[in-house]
Amino acid sequence: QVQLVESGGGLVQAGGSLRLSCTASGSIGSINTMGWYRQAPGKQRELVATITSDSTTNYADSAKGRFSISRDSTKATVRLQMNSLEPEDTAVYYCRLRFNFAGNAWGQGTQVTVSS
Repeated sequence: QVQLVESGGGLVQAGGSLRLSCTASGSIGSINTMGWYRQAPGKQRELVATITSDSTTNYADSAKGRFSISRDSTKATVRLQMNSLEPEDTAVYYCRLRFNFAGNAWGQGTQVTVSS
């Protein structure tokens, strides 16, 4: 049983910043990848950013240069610093954990709304 708890979502004006945080708990042996995905109304869930156990990062083109993903020393918490937010960033943001051999867990999601 693995649980992911997200926080940091909210309402922000265009050009502003938010910092999302996700903490994993439960029967986690080793973490392979943690990341953030988002889903806007009428759209499929899409990758925003991921970070591997060796700190290799991957970003969606729309996030490059504006968002930064990081993790703490425990490797059980992942954060997403979002700067220069745009209305198009409005979505529910989900934390994802890939662990052990084939473990896969999702958080419940946190709403990010960017006003114009």
